[in-house]
Amino acid sequence: MSRRLKVLLSFAAVFGLVLVLFAAFGSAGKNDQFQPQNEFKLDPWIALNIGPLDLSFNRAVLYLLLATGATIGTMLYIANRMTARPNRVQTAVEAAYLLMRDTITRGNMDDAMARKWFPFVGTLFLFIWFSNMIGYIPLPTNTHETIDVFGFAVPSFAIYAATANISVPLVLTLLVWFTYHVEGVRAKGVMGYFRSWVPDGTPGGLRPAIFVIEVISQFVRIISLSVRLFANILAGHLLILFMGGGLAVLLGLAALGALTLPVAVAFFLFEIGLIATLQAFIFATLTSIYFGGAVAESH
Repeated sequence: MSRRLKVLLSFAAVFGLVLVLFAAFGSAGKNDQFQPQNEFKLDPWIALNIGPLDLSFNRAVLYLLLATGATIGTMLYIANRMTARPNRVQTAVEAAYLLMRDTITRGNMDDAMARKWFPFVGTLFLFIWFSNMIGYIPLPTNTHETIDVFGFAVPSFAIYAATANISVPLVLTLLVWFTYHVEGVRAKGVMGYFRSWVPDGTPGGLRPAIFVIEVISQFVRIISLSVRLFANILAGHLLILFMGGGLAVLLGLAALGALTLPVAVAFFLFEIGLIATLQAFIFATLTSIYFGGAVAESH
C-alpha cells in the first residue's frame, strides 16, 4: 500500500468518525454560556490591595513563582552535582550554557560586556523558557470550572502561561530597555551616548531627522520586544484551546472534536518543541544586541 493511499485512508477514517459522531449526537446549537476569554481571566485568589495598587495573589503570580523556583532550583541542583564525567542531564545543561554564553551573549557583545552581563541575559533566557514550558503543563488552576471531590470544589486542570499576560513581558522589556540605556550612558557619557544614535558621516541637514527616527525606534523596541513574546504564547494557547475542544463546545458540535483534536495535539507539540524555546532565544538575543549596540563605538 502506497503512502499516499495510507494518508487518504486516514483522512477518510477521520471524516467517517465525524459523520458517525454527528449522527449520534447531532448539533446542540451555539453555546452562549461558554466564554473562551475566561480561560485567561485573572480572579484574585488572595486579595491584597494597598491603596490603588493591586498586589493580589492570582494564577499569573503562581506561574511566576513556579518559573522562578524552577530557574533557581534547577541551576542550584546542577551546580552542586557537576562531575568530571557528565551524565545526560549535565551534558544538556552544558549545551544550554554554551548556547547562552557563546551564541547569545558573546555573539552580540565584546568580551568585557559579555562577562558582565552574561548572568543577566542567561537568567532572562531561563526564566522565560521555564515560564513558557510550564505554561503547557496542565495544572488545577481553573477556578471558573470546578470538580466536586468529596464535597470540595477542586479547580479543573488548565494550561496558562504568565508570558501570555502582557504585563509580564512588558516588565521584562522595560527592565532591559532602561538597563541598556544606563549602560550606554555609563560607557559614553550622556551627550556621547545620544550622539552615537546618529551614524558618523551623516550630513548635517539630515542629522536631526535621523536622530528623531532613532528616538522613535528606541521606543518601538518596547512594543516589539514585549508584544512578540506575549502574542506568540497567547496565540499558541488560544489555538490549543479552540482546537482541543473549545470550538466544538462553542458551536455545539461534538462531532467536530474528532477533526480538531489531532490539530490541537499537533499545535501542542509544535509549541513545546519549538515556539517556547524560540521565543526565549529571541528575547535574550535581542537583549544582547541592544546591550552591545549601546556601548559600541559605531551605533
